[in-house]
Amino acid sequence: MNQRFKCLCVFLFMLATFAGTPVSAQPAGASVASYPNRPIKIVVATGAGGITDLLARFIGQKISENLGQPVVIDNRPGAGGTIGSSAVAKSVPDGYTLLWIFPSHTVNPYLFKSLPYDTVKDFAPVIKVTNVELVLIANQAVAANSVQELITLAKRNPQKMNYGAVGDGSLGHLGALLFNETAGVSFVHIPYKGAPQVLAALLANDIQIFFDVPITAIPQIQAGRVKALAVTGKQRASVLPEVPTMVQAGLAGFEVAGFNGILAPAGTPIPVIQKLNQEVGRILKQPEVKQWFESKALEPLGGSPELFAQDIQSDIAKWAKILSLAGVQSQ
Repeated sequence: MNQRFKCLCVFLFMLATFAGTPVSAQPAGASVASYPNRPIKIVVATGAGGITDLLARFIGQKISENLGQPVVIDNRPGAGGTIGSSAVAKSVPDGYTLLWIFPSHTVNPYLFKSLPYDTVKDFAPVIKVTNVELVLIANQAVAANSVQELITLAKRNPQKMNYGAVGDGSLGHLGALLFNETAGVSFVHIPYKGAPQVLAALLANDIQIFFDVPITAIPQIQAGRVKALAVTGKQRASVLPEVPTMVQAGLAGFEVAGFNGILAPAGTPIPVIQKLNQEVGRILKQPEVKQWFESKALEPLGGSPELFAQDIQSDIAKWAKILSLAGVQSQ
């Protein structure tokens, strides 16, 4: 009887001990050390086929090759990217569900009065993969061959010239809003469902300018269908070396660059974050990876999770200010 009572006491003590231990602390050492030991899912909050999806699939394949586990791309488009972001924010923070973010992630806190997650607190930054910069292109019929000539023309024709963009909050929309604000012009926003429709409208001269990503703008530029006036990065684009930056064109402080990067749910173990950061950082330094990025008019970046977190906070504040000044209303 005494022996049975003693065994019961030991069992109850062990049960109480584990019940009082945080879940993350119980098997954490083993699980982190063996990470990853099963497939990783990267949620991409856009449809398949765009530059964001291509980037995620390319990097996902490289992660799979390096870590020896499948990486599954899960496209969850809709609601400006909030559907995919919400799914990851609510997922188990174990490193097996990640979020691939693009510019809308830092715009949505302004555009939506209520989000099903906190853009900062519900995620743990892993690494910034690349910046997506833009090129300002114009219809060939526009009587301007430089940014300053375009500004002069627009001021002579207020509210009579149009720009196209893929809805509110897209990077092209933000670029045009910033252009209106810094140049003191009043191009009218014409929204479209997708970039192909915007390009078609530009070629038809339904709109006069478009802040486009280089990968789709360059073929049109090379074919002579549109003219490139400036790029929105801090430096000239290697694929368009003859095209000045907006700053070089006379607009001080003008920069539009939307990052692509990887987040994990808040609470993901720091060693897992560090391992992912180191692995993706190594991938981004590989010569063949750099070559692939250059072919898409992009530059691989990298950096620490802490720096990425700072960039996210900075972008949220920057775009909220621009959208507010432009009179864009939250939904």
